[in-house]
Amino acid sequence: MNKPLIVLASIAAGVAVLAACMQKQPDADRLPDQVSYNFHIRPILSDKCFKCHGPDVNHQEAGLRLDIPERALAALRETKGAFAIVPGFPDSSELIRRIVSDDPGYQMPTPDSHLGQLSEKEVALFRKWIKQGAKYERHWAFTAPKKPALPEVSDKKWAKNEIDYFILAGLDQAGLEHNDAADPEHLLKRAALDVTGLPPTPAVLDSFLQQPDDAAYAARVDQLLNSTAFGEKMAVHWLDVARYSDSYGYQDDNIRTQWAWRDWVIHAFNENLPYDQFVTWQLAGDLLPGASREQILATGFLRNHKYTEEGGVIPEEYRIEYNLDKTKTYSKGVLGLTVECAQCHDHKYDPFSQKDYYRLFAFFNNAKELGFEGDITSSKPAKMPVLKLTADEVHNTLQFINYKDTGSLMVSVMGENDTLRKTFVLNRGVYDQPTVQVLPAALPAVMSYDTVNIPRNRLGLAQWTVSRQNPLTARVWVNQVWQEIFGRGIVKTSGDFGMQGDLPSHPELLDWLAVDFMEHGWDTKRLIRQILLSNTYRQSARVSKKALQEDPENIYYSHAPRVRLQAESVRDLILSTSGLLVSEIGGPSVKPYQPKGLWEAATSGRGELATYQQDKGDKLYRRGIYTFIKLTVPPPSMILFDASNRDQCEVKRLQTNTPLQALAMLNDPLVLEASRVFAQKLLAGNKDATANISLAFRTILCRAPSSKEKEILGKYFEQQLDAFRKGKLDAAKTVAVGEYPPDPTADKAQQAALMKTINLIYNMEEAIVKS
Repeated sequence: MNKPLIVLASIAAGVAVLAACMQKQPDADRLPDQVSYNFHIRPILSDKCFKCHGPDVNHQEAGLRLDIPERALAALRETKGAFAIVPGFPDSSELIRRIVSDDPGYQMPTPDSHLGQLSEKEVALFRKWIKQGAKYERHWAFTAPKKPALPEVSDKKWAKNEIDYFILAGLDQAGLEHNDAADPEHLLKRAALDVTGLPPTPAVLDSFLQQPDDAAYAARVDQLLNSTAFGEKMAVHWLDVARYSDSYGYQDDNIRTQWAWRDWVIHAFNENLPYDQFVTWQLAGDLLPGASREQILATGFLRNHKYTEEGGVIPEEYRIEYNLDKTKTYSKGVLGLTVECAQCHDHKYDPFSQKDYYRLFAFFNNAKELGFEGDITSSKPAKMPVLKLTADEVHNTLQFINYKDTGSLMVSVMGENDTLRKTFVLNRGVYDQPTVQVLPAALPAVMSYDTVNIPRNRLGLAQWTVSRQNPLTARVWVNQVWQEIFGRGIVKTSGDFGMQGDLPSHPELLDWLAVDFMEHGWDTKRLIRQILLSNTYRQSARVSKKALQEDPENIYYSHAPRVRLQAESVRDLILSTSGLLVSEIGGPSVKPYQPKGLWEAATSGRGELATYQQDKGDKLYRRGIYTFIKLTVPPPSMILFDASNRDQCEVKRLQTNTPLQALAMLNDPLVLEASRVFAQKLLAGNKDATANISLAFRTILCRAPSSKEKEILGKYFEQQLDAFRKGKLDAAKTVAVGEYPPDPTADKAQQAALMKTINLIYNMEEAIVKS
């Protein structure tokens, strides 16, 4: 081909590319004024490009790496004279040419990658970003948060505190409006459930309704935060993070005595231990100068993982496995990162190399614990190293531990070897394939470990973790607290603040809260109080058609969310409203009602947990947090309502809605017994069915029934009573449920009818939903 034809062909190709770009260019008003690498470009790269051009050096194609500017802006190896990105000149950038091409042999992503082509808006974002200079930014979560100024909003009078400014600014931008305030009854129920996991009593509601103003509401919030039930509610989430259980897991799954650590967690939340200390004690309490018994006990956090008791195992394999679990729990639960992906190879999306992983792993690799301590026949209540607590210590020094025995109590805790154990990068993560040796160091992509003079042990890691310069720790905890209240975090992927995680819906709010949290002493109660006193939180849960259509996930918080209670709180609400709840704090886990044969079908047949021994008396009516968790057979009633199985660190539970949940509410012995006992207690004080139904309704739902609801429930009661009176239904058999003593003088037909009516109220969706 002669030179003029080559020139014409090149011009034609350029025109074709330009035309394709122009065809895919959406309206300018759909694009942000300033395109951000972090919030607009990197998410596309992460989804479409990093598989072949990301941090994982073992899977980089054509020598092109798009996650760092030095490599992304360099000349291409395989296309001479071309550059993937030419800042300021999108039409000269090979990236643009390839993402708009329809040629299967030229386009990116390649058809065989099955990643799909970029959308029109994504292409336009790339073009505008490159035209604006293709400025790279450090990943938002790895940049220390700064406290932004409050944004301008349309209605300053609505803002109760700083949270409302950021939320209202988002609503203004989205063209949405905030909701009116929730009515006082719904608001107090919501706050009580969020802070204590228990509903307010009718007496508390009556008192609040007499003067439901801002001052009275703030006072009620303070009372809730100062309740000992607060620590129990908060501890449920942390037990998920810490993978707490009452057995060791694996095949034999024998009993363990780690519950004293759970008592400490409840105590720490009730005492409002600053979060930086809360984390430090759990990571390295044993290494603190003059460490107290309480600080050593706190390190049980790292020892809650599974342990094998099976003969014939390779001890070193399991010792490595235990430390891998510690590394994952710390990185996911405290830092909100998926560092475990780098156990076998460099992380494919985040800037964590395999060496980075094993440097982090090295902090835990010097622990004294063994991989195997013997089989089930030499059953021990704890694994070495242990903290042995005498009854005198518990009663005189560690009084928050609910221990009634006179013997010693042993808890698995952390301890360091006197001689440093060497740590190696493991080839493909296999325990017996060590390669190069590494020394302990935290993740350099997050923050340098050498910026402060700290030791290279767990105490140094803790100090690095809670440093004011660490960009993750405060953000991650604030996000988890927000998630526990609103049902989703400001960062939806609360366990992944990395490249593949969701971007924060309100980044300025998250940063403001994180900095404010650190400025005020890492005070968790203060943080929760800020959230509950905001108008954002106080909104009604009613949803407008516009909000439902334009913001179906309620990302902008135009209304309060409707979130089902956690599994433990479902149990707690039933026990509390029926009058069955035993409000004792702490102590050994209990075994309530459970279907027969479950444990026996999933056990080795050895050890204390070979058969299920149901508890009796008050132990049947303890809060859900104290239910015995056997790892191989988690409590079925809890699992039905999406409780964590505690097999590994979990920072966010699923929220499902299945027929099994409805069947449980209709047939679970606890719900039936609670309905029977509630009816029994109501009838002991008043024989008026209408009054009793109204009181039961208000106790369970925290509001008075409407006239229509009274009519429906009244008719149902009369129908059931008639059926019991005429013998169509067996009243004696109906009320013969549960172990709480019956009232032998009660009218069984009336009791059975009221029991079934109360059970109907428990089965209303509103009963177990925050609204």
